[in-house]
Amino acid sequence: VLSGCGVYDGTEIHEASAILVHLSRGGAEVQMYAPDVPQMHVIDHSKGQPAEAESRNVLVESARIARGKIASLAKLTTADHDAVIFPGGFGAAKNLSTFAVDGKDCKVNREVERVLKDFHKAGKPIGLCCISPVLAAKVLSGAEVTVGHEAEEGGKWPYAGTAGAIKELGGKHCVKEFVFSLTPFYEAHVDTKNKVVTTPAFMCETELHHIFDGIGAMVKNVLKLTGK
Repeated sequence: VLSGCGVYDGTEIHEASAILVHLSRGGAEVQMYAPDVPQMHVIDHSKGQPAEAESRNVLVESARIARGKIASLAKLTTADHDAVIFPGGFGAAKNLSTFAVDGKDCKVNREVERVLKDFHKAGKPIGLCCISPVLAAKVLSGAEVTVGHEAEEGGKWPYAGTAGAIKELGGKHCVKEFVFSLTPFYEAHVDTKNKVVTTPAFMCETELHHIFDGIGAMVKNVLKLTGK
């Protein structure tokens, strides 16, 4: 489920691409969706500032990442899918919810809330990375998620305050550590009860391949939970 195209006003493109690569390697068949709604605002990514008097549609922008193969989120049903995954990017906090503005008092897009509740009720896994775990924390009371660490640690975790917000939303935050192996990465957290799998991704200031591998851990666990 995409939220636009571009980290500051939509989907984080590297995260979406990493998810798609890992799903492809896992043999998954993929369909992409996005809500057919206006973006909260448009950011000029070369300046990091809002582009005044410009508006864009979340579905239309998300189609850039999907290479045109995308459908309205209203058409997403649990009957047709084994799992659902949400990349991060500020679009999750601006277009899929109002978290960027309202924090713990945020509202979640009606179709996003429906999808999360439907997959949860059906016992089908839900994957989320970066900032998107706030969606599960808001909609699925008591869900265990991670956005990494709970302290900034000298700027390594610039969005560490999100962990506190997750607790205020009714979720349980789980700190995840850096895994040192032949391929170091930030691990995923698996909430086996709720079948929610999360990983920090760009919540951490680290090398891109570490983020890629952490997302791989999330995707691998989502696929495992499908039982297929």
